[in-house]
Amino acid sequence: MQLRKLERQPHSFGQAGKLTPSEIHTIDAIGCDGAILMSELAARLGVTKGAITQLVDRLESKSLVLRSPHPTDSRSSLLSLTDMGKEAYLAHEAVHISFYDQLRSQLTEQEIEVFEKSINILNRMLDK
Repeated sequence: MQLRKLERQPHSFGQAGKLTPSEIHTIDAIGCDGAILMSELAARLGVTKGAITQLVDRLESKSLVLRSPHPTDSRSSLLSLTDMGKEAYLAHEAVHISFYDQLRSQLTEQEIEVFEKSINILNRMLDK
C-alpha cells in the first residue's frame, strides 16, 4: 500500500516543480545525454506510443522536454531535455542517491547483499 501511494504522489524536482512519478520517470528515460526517438522511449518504458505522446505533451507544456523533427525521417520526432528538464533529471538522481545512502547507513554489507538479491528476484518475477 505504501508503494502504491508513492507511485501516485507528485514530488518536487527543483525549478520543474511537482512532477508525477510517470513524468519524472519519462524524464529519466530520456536522459541528459542527447535525443531519443518517441518510439524508442515507448519501448524503453514499456508503454504505447499513444501514452508517450500524452506524457510528452504534458512535459513539453511544462518546458521540460523539447520535441524536434528527425533529420532524415519526417515521420519521427526526437526528444531531448530542456535545461529545466535536465535540472529535474539531476534532482531525481539526487533523491535516489540520498535514499541509497540512508539505506546503506542502516544495513550491514550482508543485509545489503540479501536486499539486492531479494530485489533482483522480485524484478524477475514481475517481468514474467
